[in-house]
Amino acid sequence: MNIEPLSDIKIIDSWCKNASPWTNAVRSGEIESRKLITNQAIIDAVISYSPKSVLDLGCGEGWLTRELATQGINVVGVDVVPELIEKAQQAGGDFLNVSYEEIQQGKLSISVDVVVCNFALFGKESVEGLFKTITKLLNPKGLFIVQTLHPLVACGDFPYLDGWREGSWAGFNDDFTDPAPWYFRTLESWVKLFNSSGLRLIEVREPLHPKTQKPASIIFISCNIQQISC
Repeated sequence: MNIEPLSDIKIIDSWCKNASPWTNAVRSGEIESRKLITNQAIIDAVISYSPKSVLDLGCGEGWLTRELATQGINVVGVDVVPELIEKAQQAGGDFLNVSYEEIQQGKLSISVDVVVCNFALFGKESVEGLFKTITKLLNPKGLFIVQTLHPLVACGDFPYLDGWREGSWAGFNDDFTDPAPWYFRTLESWVKLFNSSGLRLIEVREPLHPKTQKPASIIFISCNIQQISC
């Protein structure tokens, strides 16, 4: 089957091919920015709001799900890649193999205090559709927390415009193959995506890389716009 090289389906295809090396990289601490700052940043963001229940969307091999569970939180991890979910289940925890499209179709019956996406929103149509479903997954006063690449840093030397970018495994070992593309969004576009999906931003965090003193990521914290207070 021919797959469009810059597309949501290509992202999934790539992650299916790289599930095993990715799991090894995460569990061995090979990703410096995660080890130094972004892992703790997303943990801190979630637990700072004292949730009793969390849905970890795009959970990968499940490290965040397991870590939050150690805090006494009821956590469910969801991912579209079967091998990642298999590896997550083997390590322990509550995990489901569900796609963003299936979530949009109502195939995930759950309501939680926090929905979190940690570096798991790299598509275009799938992400836009998922955002419109988020409020249905939240308890009253529930929060949607997203950590992703900081647009001003991730843009690099390319024009600061929304659009597809080719992926790269630069800095990773030779076990990785066929890198996933990703859809770049400007900061303005991220804000519009939240607002147009019935979500109100209540906090933005910019974790700094301790070596470069530049943003290692950006964390958006939002709630249902219909909530009077959240």
